[in-house]
Amino acid sequence: MNLVKYSVFLLQLSLLQLFIAIRPIAAESIDNRSNLTATNSLRDLPSRHEVSTSARDLLAQSNLTRVTKLEVNPTDKGLEVILTTSAGGQRLVPLIFPEDNNLVIDILDATLAPSIENGITKTNPAPGIEQVRLTKLDESSIRLTIAGETQTPRAEVIPSRPNLVVLSITPEGSTAQTEPDEEIEIIATGEAEEDNYYVLDGSTATRTDIPLRDIPQSVQIIPQQVIEDQQAATLKKVVTNSSGVIFSGNNDGRGIDIAIRGFNRTAILRDGFRVYNRAAQGLPEVANLERVEIVKGPSSVVFGESEPGGLINLVSKQPLSEPLYDLQLQLGNRNFVRFPIDLSGPLTEDADLKYRLNTLYRYEESFRDFDNGFERFFAAPTLAWQIAENTDLSFNFEYTKDTEPIDFGTVIINGKPADIPPERITNNPDDKGEREFINTGYTFEHRFNKNWKISNAFRYVSNTFNSGSEDGTVAVPFLIKDDIVPIPPNFLPILAPQPTGTLIRAFVDQEREEDSFTLYTNVEGDFATGKVKHNILLGIDLNHTESKLSTRFDPTNPVNLAPLNIFAPNYDAVPSPDVEDINFFNNDDVSNDRLGIYLQDKIDLADNLILLAGLRYDTFDQTIKNNLTNTEDSQDSDAVTPRIGIVYQPMEAISLYANYSESYNPKPFLYNRSLDGSFLQPEEGEGYEVGIKAEIIPNRLAATLAYFNITKENVATIDRNIPFVAIVIGEQQNQGIELDLTGEIQPGWNIIASYAYIDSEVTRDSNPAIVGSRFPNIPENSASLWTTYEIQTGDLRGLGLGIGFNYVGERKGGLPNSFEVDSYFLTNAALFYNRQNWQLRLNFDNLFDVDYIEAVDTSPVRRIYSGRPFTVRGSVSVQF
Repeated sequence: MNLVKYSVFLLQLSLLQLFIAIRPIAAESIDNRSNLTATNSLRDLPSRHEVSTSARDLLAQSNLTRVTKLEVNPTDKGLEVILTTSAGGQRLVPLIFPEDNNLVIDILDATLAPSIENGITKTNPAPGIEQVRLTKLDESSIRLTIAGETQTPRAEVIPSRPNLVVLSITPEGSTAQTEPDEEIEIIATGEAEEDNYYVLDGSTATRTDIPLRDIPQSVQIIPQQVIEDQQAATLKKVVTNSSGVIFSGNNDGRGIDIAIRGFNRTAILRDGFRVYNRAAQGLPEVANLERVEIVKGPSSVVFGESEPGGLINLVSKQPLSEPLYDLQLQLGNRNFVRFPIDLSGPLTEDADLKYRLNTLYRYEESFRDFDNGFERFFAAPTLAWQIAENTDLSFNFEYTKDTEPIDFGTVIINGKPADIPPERITNNPDDKGEREFINTGYTFEHRFNKNWKISNAFRYVSNTFNSGSEDGTVAVPFLIKDDIVPIPPNFLPILAPQPTGTLIRAFVDQEREEDSFTLYTNVEGDFATGKVKHNILLGIDLNHTESKLSTRFDPTNPVNLAPLNIFAPNYDAVPSPDVEDINFFNNDDVSNDRLGIYLQDKIDLADNLILLAGLRYDTFDQTIKNNLTNTEDSQDSDAVTPRIGIVYQPMEAISLYANYSESYNPKPFLYNRSLDGSFLQPEEGEGYEVGIKAEIIPNRLAATLAYFNITKENVATIDRNIPFVAIVIGEQQNQGIELDLTGEIQPGWNIIASYAYIDSEVTRDSNPAIVGSRFPNIPENSASLWTTYEIQTGDLRGLGLGIGFNYVGERKGGLPNSFEVDSYFLTNAALFYNRQNWQLRLNFDNLFDVDYIEAVDTSPVRRIYSGRPFTVRGSVSVQF
């Protein structure tokens, strides 16, 4: 089957379906929609029979704002009441009235999250207040009742930052909100923008909005507040807050590499879409992220090809119904400057058409001895259109332009890192890479009723990457003279006369272009078979990717080689040759076609017993045209991957779970051939996991403890000596324990902490020397902690501090293991002050300026990265 033609046909069919769905409902006049106004008496409220039944039933379709948490904090005068929601930018319309000694606040177009659907009651929270109770009135409204001891309490809305809802309650006097002409509005801008770290649910693990406690899998979510509190400018800093997540380098300057549960080349998704070549995405921007979702274990059932360790999904900020203008300036050492802008709001009176615009400029000099710094321009506009009550359409565009030094790291001599300053580089100071990245598409959703909906989405990704210095080439290290490793015979004439520590580098020029088209459609529905409830997901996704890669690399020609004494480097000793004088190593056009069909069923066998089962079928077709020999080769493969898991909840706060799942991963571009030119077989994995999820403090602090055992076959990794060539390891097995703790210990005190133990081993290979080796860069023990406290009351309200650490144990390098690097412990700290809509922050990373090796790989001369020294960053932001 020609998948390209089929994808075009499916795209046309999807557009026709979209048109059919839109045509009758777009004709409805937007101006004729009724809008409820916040009033102060029951007679102004429409009667219940006038409220649309279909509107009341649209929780799953995001037409109702879901309240996830109620906070009640004592103050000098009474109480401070804060409502937290999970819906972004929805306007909550309250009706406030006295009833005997009670102050009653009815909120329309809202409901309670599943975790608190039975309501919340706080007894005797303050003198003069007997009770605060949050309950569900019906399917479209909730009630907050504040009971006074002798008289009706008084309520006042306290001005605060746009992402907070604060009510001040005093036990004395009648409430001012009972005056007939006064209105109150409560703006809910979404839990992702709240000040705490607790997250109720995420959609990545199952492509459905299932609460985390109901998913038989470890899923960790890093909310936007953590990103802001740490002033994280890179994805690396964000994801290492989670257990078992390790930075594995920058892929020789081509893109970030992350390991989860000991497996490298983790798939990074953007809003659920896989960027199939990890190098295509470069260094993903975090300025427009609402949160980062980390799914542990094999996840091929709903996302197709991926590593068995897990995957990362970057969830973008979405347009808001209320105006938001957020300006920030960050400055730091090494001439760091970062200027993100976040704008959002409605484009129409009824907020059916909304926008969001994130832009960023960033520059930072490297702490290494490069002539060029890292420079980025980023822009990401998003447009959301609620076409009708049950139909939504959004468009997104993301543009990134980068210029950065290409860094191959330091080197290993005699089994340990070379005794040279961490600033010293092994290529040339003017080596750099330039990248242009575009990600654009649409997302469409139509809800037939409260139980069934269809989603259709498309993404186009374009990536261009060029590496070179001012002369057009990069000096790539590939061999070093030491006292342990014998010199290959063909390099004896060059290296034999040289002292120990002489590094052989080859001049290389590489250019890459890639275009990727991805389309998916799925149907989700709820139904019951007797007393058993089902949530079913049926979907299909297609991808067509075209890549062009040309590499000039010829280590057999001495003219293209540049020896370098790493202890006394002279980078100008050997001039760079003309690019045209270097022979091609490869010049290929690659075409990949993917088709996936999947089915998933969440089965509620009982109120506290959940079964999740899924099955996926994948096909993969790859054609490679060799432009040097004018020949063409192709390969194809297919796979069926299952997943089954169960959750048992013996009590409300505890979830016990277990799962079995498999993964399928055809070799990515650059890893699809061995030195002899033969194709590599797809990687296949399977994993078992058991664990416990606990809400230590209900709706505030949650923990996950998991044991996993994962095996992967046909493991592709880079050749020790030859760049751009892959080798295959027979089987890798990783098993271990993970612990994650996330949330709010008490109002203003947030924490995110993790620990992981991983036993990683090569268990089978044709080379007996490799069997038993630990996989490179995977520590046995790793841990992290980040905690902040913000003063909640008094004259110092808004002042806070943060403290944390990152610990990574010893790691092996090489296959078979031939060297080891030490563990490291980094201390981080922060000071911040929030004052109404202003915010000041000062962050310190690697507070004690520790020298350490951050990542290693199979080669002793590449991908051994020195860690960043002491870093300080200050910021000022205003939000209005």
